[in-house]
Amino acid sequence: QLLVDEAFSIGLWLADRYYSYALCIFLISTASICLAIYKTRKQSQTLRDMVQLSARVCVCRPGGEKEWVDCSELVPGDCLVLPQDGGPVPCDAALVAGECVVNESALTGESVPVLKTALPEGPVPYCPETHRRHTLFCGTIVLQARAFVGPHVLAVVTRTGFCTAKGGLVSSILHPRPINFKFYKHSMKFVAALSVLALLGTIYSIFILHRNRMPLNEIVIRALDLVTVVVPPALPAAMTVCTLYAQSRLRSQGIFCIHPLRINLGGKLQLVCFDKTGTLTEDGLDVMGVVPLKGQAFLPLVPEPRRLPMGPLLRALATCHALSRLQDTPVGDPMDLKMVESTGWVLEEGPAASSAFGTQVLAVMRPPLQEPQLQGVEEPPVPVSILSRFPFSSALQRMNVVVAWRGAAQLEAYVKGSPELVAGLCKPETVPPDFAQRLQSYTAAGYRVVAVAGKPLPVAPSLEAAQQLTRDTLEQELSLLGLLVMRNLLKPQTTAVIQALRRTRIRTVMVTGDNLQTAVTVAQGCGMVGPREHLVIIHATPPERGQPASLELLPLESSTAMNGAKDPDQAASYTMEPDPRSSHLALSGSTFGVLMKHFPKLLPKVLVQGTVFARMAPEQKTELVCELQKLQYCVGMCGDGANDCGALKAADVGISLSQAEASVVSPFTSSMASIECVPMVIREGRCSLDTSFSVFKYMALYSLTQFISVLILYTINTNLGDVQFLAIDLVITTTVAVLMSRTGPALALGQA
Repeated sequence: QLLVDEAFSIGLWLADRYYSYALCIFLISTASICLAIYKTRKQSQTLRDMVQLSARVCVCRPGGEKEWVDCSELVPGDCLVLPQDGGPVPCDAALVAGECVVNESALTGESVPVLKTALPEGPVPYCPETHRRHTLFCGTIVLQARAFVGPHVLAVVTRTGFCTAKGGLVSSILHPRPINFKFYKHSMKFVAALSVLALLGTIYSIFILHRNRMPLNEIVIRALDLVTVVVPPALPAAMTVCTLYAQSRLRSQGIFCIHPLRINLGGKLQLVCFDKTGTLTEDGLDVMGVVPLKGQAFLPLVPEPRRLPMGPLLRALATCHALSRLQDTPVGDPMDLKMVESTGWVLEEGPAASSAFGTQVLAVMRPPLQEPQLQGVEEPPVPVSILSRFPFSSALQRMNVVVAWRGAAQLEAYVKGSPELVAGLCKPETVPPDFAQRLQSYTAAGYRVVAVAGKPLPVAPSLEAAQQLTRDTLEQELSLLGLLVMRNLLKPQTTAVIQALRRTRIRTVMVTGDNLQTAVTVAQGCGMVGPREHLVIIHATPPERGQPASLELLPLESSTAMNGAKDPDQAASYTMEPDPRSSHLALSGSTFGVLMKHFPKLLPKVLVQGTVFARMAPEQKTELVCELQKLQYCVGMCGDGANDCGALKAADVGISLSQAEASVVSPFTSSMASIECVPMVIREGRCSLDTSFSVFKYMALYSLTQFISVLILYTINTNLGDVQFLAIDLVITTTVAVLMSRTGPALALGQA
């Protein structure tokens, strides 16, 4: 459209004998087109280099024979044989045999390598999102592959081309999601109004020029010339320059943007959601200690888990993880790394480790040679093998392993995860009566608590038999073993950023999968909830045994329930005014689900004052962002891991904390490991918006001024000269517009 307008304008000026002006515009337009073509070609080459993967892969055919084919020839259903030294993944595939250590930072922003395990057998249909722990995504890099059952690591191709995760990234770059932004709508309406004004001016000029007895061809040229004056063709380009400058400044600060139009939305943010672990708090966790059990009573906290007596609790801490060795270095979840490090046990993998047990195992954990133990040692320290495992699932909030050790007459199953869920899986007689009180005492202090449980299993004849054990089988009749207490400190920049956002009337919300009490403590520590501000915990119960869904409001400083609405109609009539005594609400993922299903009329009132959302599953984070958008909030989301993918993608402004330059899950990717990037994006967004408004008003004022000047000159049968048009359009207007667009953001975030 712009090229057509430029060509029309240049042709018109040539017909009007404005040769020098038309030549300058032609040269400028040609240079702009060449520069645009160069940048487009460069971006296309970069995109092609990112997408193009020329490699040959080994495919296992139904008859058992192996065939090497080009990765472009892969189709869904092909069975890939993955090399043990890894390599890039050319398609989306479900892992069916073996394990892989994968770097997913380019797609999900996951900062640490992820362990992928074989897809378990069962009636549940395969879904890439549900079975992320068993899916290799296109664009990721397999760092290491290991086979256990059979000689090869096998994966079945599920998606290729643009249907893959990497294809989604390319598609989002080529075809970004349309932005519903009032500024763009209003600017188009203003341009339409200018067009109507141009039509009226054209009619008036025809009348004036005809009255001055000007030839018909001159009347047509002059009338059309007026259209190019009142609707400046350079207006869209001048406004786009503001966004490009902002994008360049963000890149220089380590913030990469694949959708430049989203920068303007950053200036309109009213609410920002934050993940907790790795975003507000440090990635790493420090082990504060372990609380073992004896009978139905908790023992005192043991600060050093390695000093625990050899038994189920120590073995569970050493083996219930999804760590792997990469170049002789343990890799995996930071919490698992700290947990195993605190036990002093050493991870071993490979044929050498398996040979000691006479069968192939996933890994072997060896205890320290000479480590002082607590009194009451019942068993000598012996190596423990991990036979099978179900990695941690955010939806289930737990993980499982099956282990064995030399000389043992039976296997054991261990479970580690959310204390509330793990305690619910245990036999009631193994859970101490003061379990809830002890848990609250640690979470209220801001510690992260993980429950550990286990049970003995019958001896399996082989690794294959052990791997056939289902998760449901492993989670029945468990016995609670103890609590792992970990310290997760706030990042140094967190409190200052949260306070700066709150000073500018931008709501801050925490959305985490961690314990509610821990999340509340972190919210108070970072300033989301002020020292003089009241916080109320909402607890909702779904219908059961003929009783309707119920709702309770629990003041944080009181353990006595303040009974709320007991039925949906009564709840809908309950109003939550922004009273200083109840200005913040906190709730869990289960309560959020009950509110969505049984209290839909109350949900908006809760969201308006909700500050802490804990134990949220990944899909619930996405639902929360969407529900906030329905309340006309411009929502931002900042997270660092795969659990935040859906929310980052659904938010108006999603910021992923990752070392990668582009992420499939969010328009913004920050290489800095703190939330300092959020105020930067907001400031650049506000700067881009403000300069866009200024450039828009300036260009409109310039065109209207020139329009009126030309109309006045038409009445005396003359017009501006060629050099005058050049001076106005190029020297004055273009220079001011470009310099205005280069204006940087404010040094500090102010109130909008």
